[in-house]
Amino acid sequence: QLQFVESGGGLVQPGGSLRLSCAASGFTSDYYAIGWFRQAPGKEYEGVSCINSGDDRTYYADSVKGRFTISRDNANNTVLLQMNSLKPEDTATYYCAARRIRLCVLDEYEYDFWGQGTQVTVSS
Repeated sequence: QLQFVESGGGLVQPGGSLRLSCAASGFTSDYYAIGWFRQAPGKEYEGVSCINSGDDRTYYADSVKGRFTISRDNANNTVLLQMNSLKPEDTATYYCAARRIRLCVLDEYEYDFWGQGTQVTVSS
């Protein structure tokens, strides 16, 4: 069974950091493009970042560029999202998703299966 488990969310003050983890089971995540998406209450999904399979090229939404970093930890079959300089507008449920194509895109409709999400709240 293909499965993702996200972790690392929580409550953090503005300017703080969190590291989200997306652990894959039932498949080797390195063979898939992986994306991180988020959804705030009452809003649509937003593509945050993604990473290709093979060349590990990364992409970021303008809203997080320079603050977030996506990476692979292949030894643990995990994809990480390091989030620094967090802002209140980063508050959302964060999801990781896998795409059965090497190249990633920041479009939620292009992904084949998803994790259950982890809540990130940025507030003082």
